[in-house]
Amino acid sequence: MRTTQLSFVVLSASSLANALAYPPGIYKRAAPPATLPHGYTYKGCYVDVGRTISDATTANGQMSNDACTTYCYNKGFSYAGTEYYNECYCGNALAKDGVLANEADCSTPCSGNATQPCGGPNRLSLYQTSLILGPSVNPGVGDWSSIGCYSEGTTGRALTYGIGSIPGGEMTVAKCTAACANANFILAGVEYSGECFCGSTISNGGAPAVDGCNMLCNGNSSEYCGGPNRLNVYDFQHQYKPLPTSTSTPAPTGASTSSSSTSTSSSTAVSSSSSVISSSSSAVSSSSSAVSSSSSAVSSSSSAVSSSSSAVSSSSSAVSSSSSAVSSSSSVVSSSSSVVSSSSTVVSSSSSSSSSATPTPTGPSQPATVGVWKWYGCQTEATNARALSAKTTASDDMTLEKCAAFCDGNTFFGVEYSRECWCGNSFATGSVAAPSSQCSMKCMGNQFQYCGEGNRLSVYTIGSATQSSSSSSSASSSTVSGSVTGAASSTSSTAAPAATGFPTGWTNQGCWVDNLKGRILPNQLQDDPAMTLASCAKACSDAGYTVAGAEYHTQCFCGNAIYNGGAVASDPTSCNTACGGKASEMCGGGNRMTIISKGTPQTDAPPVPQRSGFNGSWTYQGCVQDNVGAQPNPRTFYWQNLFPGTMTAGMCLDRCAEYGYMAAGLEYGEECYCGDPANIVTQKAAFVDDSECNIVCPGNRSSICGGGARLSTYFWTGTTPLYSWNFGTDAASAGVYENLIGGVTIPLMTMETITGKVSFLEKFGTGPPNSTGAYELDLSLVPDISKAWREMHVKTDIFCSAGITLPDKAGRQLNIGGWSGDSTYGVRLYWPDGKPGTPGTNDWQEDVTNLRLQDGRWYPSAMIMANGSIFVIGGEEGSNGRAVPTIELLPSTGTKPLYMDWLARTDPNNLYPFVAVLPSKDIFVAYWNEARILDHVTFNTKTILPNIPGAVNNPKGGRTYPLEGTGILLPQHAPYTDPLGVLICGGSTEGPATAMDNCVSIEPEGTNPKWVIERMPSRRVMSCIAPLPDGTYLINNGAQHGVAGFGLANDPNLNALLYDPSKKIGQRITVMANTTIARLYHSESITLLDGRVLVSGSDPEDGVNPQEYRVEVFKPPYLTSGKTRPTFTIANTDWTYGQQISVSLGHAPLNGDITVSLLGAVGSTHGNSMGARTLFPAVTCGPTTCTVTAPPNAGIAPPGWYQFFVLDGGIPAVGVYVRIGGDPASLGNWPQVSGFKVPGV
Repeated sequence: MRTTQLSFVVLSASSLANALAYPPGIYKRAAPPATLPHGYTYKGCYVDVGRTISDATTANGQMSNDACTTYCYNKGFSYAGTEYYNECYCGNALAKDGVLANEADCSTPCSGNATQPCGGPNRLSLYQTSLILGPSVNPGVGDWSSIGCYSEGTTGRALTYGIGSIPGGEMTVAKCTAACANANFILAGVEYSGECFCGSTISNGGAPAVDGCNMLCNGNSSEYCGGPNRLNVYDFQHQYKPLPTSTSTPAPTGASTSSSSTSTSSSTAVSSSSSVISSSSSAVSSSSSAVSSSSSAVSSSSSAVSSSSSAVSSSSSAVSSSSSAVSSSSSVVSSSSSVVSSSSTVVSSSSSSSSSATPTPTGPSQPATVGVWKWYGCQTEATNARALSAKTTASDDMTLEKCAAFCDGNTFFGVEYSRECWCGNSFATGSVAAPSSQCSMKCMGNQFQYCGEGNRLSVYTIGSATQSSSSSSSASSSTVSGSVTGAASSTSSTAAPAATGFPTGWTNQGCWVDNLKGRILPNQLQDDPAMTLASCAKACSDAGYTVAGAEYHTQCFCGNAIYNGGAVASDPTSCNTACGGKASEMCGGGNRMTIISKGTPQTDAPPVPQRSGFNGSWTYQGCVQDNVGAQPNPRTFYWQNLFPGTMTAGMCLDRCAEYGYMAAGLEYGEECYCGDPANIVTQKAAFVDDSECNIVCPGNRSSICGGGARLSTYFWTGTTPLYSWNFGTDAASAGVYENLIGGVTIPLMTMETITGKVSFLEKFGTGPPNSTGAYELDLSLVPDISKAWREMHVKTDIFCSAGITLPDKAGRQLNIGGWSGDSTYGVRLYWPDGKPGTPGTNDWQEDVTNLRLQDGRWYPSAMIMANGSIFVIGGEEGSNGRAVPTIELLPSTGTKPLYMDWLARTDPNNLYPFVAVLPSKDIFVAYWNEARILDHVTFNTKTILPNIPGAVNNPKGGRTYPLEGTGILLPQHAPYTDPLGVLICGGSTEGPATAMDNCVSIEPEGTNPKWVIERMPSRRVMSCIAPLPDGTYLINNGAQHGVAGFGLANDPNLNALLYDPSKKIGQRITVMANTTIARLYHSESITLLDGRVLVSGSDPEDGVNPQEYRVEVFKPPYLTSGKTRPTFTIANTDWTYGQQISVSLGHAPLNGDITVSLLGAVGSTHGNSMGARTLFPAVTCGPTTCTVTAPPNAGIAPPGWYQFFVLDGGIPAVGVYVRIGGDPASLGNWPQVSGFKVPGV
């Protein structure tokens, strides 16, 4: 049982079925099914630690183990587990401490098949299949195929077109390839979990990499999306034909032949540059194999792809089932000045054959057998389907033996594209025999074996089946024989072409040097195999450009000037690559462009780092390394923003400054990183020569925006810093955490009663089985654990409910909502009694049949309105159920709950919305990343406020559950003429779940309300906030990564912060003391009458951090300064608005001026301090007597109970509770239900 963010999973409303509807023991249940469809086998009853498996989730009233395994199989997960009647979880790995449990623990019947067990409370009925392996490199999507891991370019992006339309948190291979297809590119690359780039060639020095593509896709954890400076690259319909980057096209220099005693054939291949397959600047050679007259001989040829700078040669081999040997000779195809040759090796299945080959293979072959498997032949893929589809795997160490072992139990296995393995028992329609020569790519795990090719499988069979048409008959030798010493190119002219057919006014400007300091023309068009100078010029002209550049046969670039210091080549013959569509003219060369322009092209000076013209005080620092070392996050500056095709230095610096970052780094032309100057030291980055930052800003081509893994770095150097944090150095300035008492419960919510005792409420299911769900802590009896705790009781599950203190004269506490079924309708009341040191006798009262909400709610909020009624808003129908986008009132007025479309639209990121009464008596609501003001009578929207800023790289970062931050009202000071402020701190983002490191504030009823952003020193989600008597706020608890929910966050934030709104924006935060206890999901902070902050809870269910029973207190500096605390007495604790109240001081002031404060009674849960409010009423004092003027109306102080404090120079006395505004809604007479005691009005 867990809560799950809906961006991870959408759960059915049928999951709301009350667990009580399935009482154990009613049905006779069989043992769990041993096997289920798709190869799932039962592993046992497993402990669910909150995220044992949680990559995909569903729940419904028809759940069974069959349904769950089918769901997980379709999602691509090898593990499937059912839990607690109707929940289904999927994953590819088990979390730590997700271990076998007692089989009897899995005893709750499946909601869709009561004869099957579906786990239990925190227990999974676990299944696993071997038909799915993960995570792995996605072998391809549709017509796209993986061509491996590539390093980023050294002078720019390997793939130059960035996709900005896919949210980084949703990145998958499928989305990236689709986006690149829509943009008409043939290459797609995914990088750093959430980035997508496209191109038609690998540019700027990008090259194959042997490792580094090890980061999972943010949108699909079963596949890889590159890594730091690494891309998983995909090729559309195998169109990518890499070209060498040398400035000349050398000729092959020889051919080798081999012979055998039986039959001999020779071949010599001559290739133009377009036929060479290379993934770097290395030479690539291929061999062709000859076939003897024997029909049983099968041979294949290989086009080898090199991933290093050395030349690679391959040998042809033959597979023969007869005693006659088959040999072949190979010629050389070279793309560099190196000579690459290959030799022939003969492999025979008969011991009687003879060959000149040595026992150690010298080249790749297609073995006749692999264990008990026999060669079947080279086979095409099927029509719009996979030829073999029973199961599949792919890896970078693929061999024939590995695929054979994986396909055990099937009739056929086939290897494709060097690394893919496919299994099946028959071929899909359209799969036919192909020549063996078409299965010519070497296995990635064994370079002496062939593993198919693009859309071709090297197939083996365990049976006696044979291909309907032998692939061997289709093999042929190369068409050119003899040795070759001439040039590979068919052209003989190297002079500049005399081009015609240019657009009007366009002329040939000759041969220019490209890439000396970056591309001299910035906009690359789609490669055109039929390109001519005229067609390139026309394409650029049609696109609105005035300069065109033709390069390397088929590439066309456009611009309006020559950039990056481009200059005419000293040797015009270096433009020596023939145009793809016209062999008589030259279309540039390696790093050479034939320029055609309208008039004489303007040439811009080489770009330099921008040093002035910024909005603020930024200073260029130099070129800094990025991605240094193997740290979990190797980025020098943490926060990444993308400005594809538009970035300028000013654009990046403005973004960083807006969110309070005083360091900014520009990289790869379009990436903007924000951080702090100290990050350079902590990340061990170094300054390097400015020449290593050499990529032009696309939005300002006269300036530099970093380089490959290099940051053009700027620091904020203005006289006013963007932030200035203070740091406590000792207990007097930093406060201190202290252990208070051992707990008897793991609280979900805490509320101090008007007697000074504290209510602890606990959810069912994750605590001890004998827990009653409610306890009261008498602070006067601490640390005697046997006396301090009083056991109380609730009847339904208060998991994720709301709690407030009522304004009736008894100060009753109200709890509403809950986890599932009847619990979600729960209305629970507690009348505090007793006094410190004397136990009370009252308990929580509840009757869900006769007193209930109109709409069941899980994660609602509640508030006392200005008229004294109870305002209830939002939530879901139950655990991960449908939205409840309504508002209702208690006591019920007979009106149905009011539907709010904005709550429906923003579910599920709007749970536990922050609500407050404004001075106008209207209602402020903040939910997800939005806020508005509601009319306090009609509840219609009066004002839609600006959207709440999120993270610097994600404006949709959220502030309410599950992207949980914490919200509070800023202090109001008499005479209450200043607009009321709202403060929200922390939160997280969807997808990557990056916790936010800022607070935002707004004055909703101000003249021009705008959110103001303030940096926090660390990231924080699931934060808590407690108003303090001196007008400051303690921010604590939470995690530095993740979202709220069981097992969904990590890296606890142990540090406390003090926020002081009396200081200037950016200077309000002081870093305080640290705790040693992780306070994660379900933790709380409330201020006590004695001025301490009670810190409790944490129920992360993550298998790492414990369920937390220990209770702490935090002592703020006003309690650790050593100054004498004041004392006071007050006779009147029931105030009317505007009334003057007399207060007697115990002694004259010792520390400074006397002030008084009022803090609203708080219910703390999930970062929401319901009822919190801070007021500083007017006070006048004589030597030992003061007169306090109560707040003037219910807009300033809604009816209710408040902690009242007297402060001497900022040092508070122990407070008392006072009631302000009476009970205007007569809640003291509610409810009129048998069994409920009411205090009256």
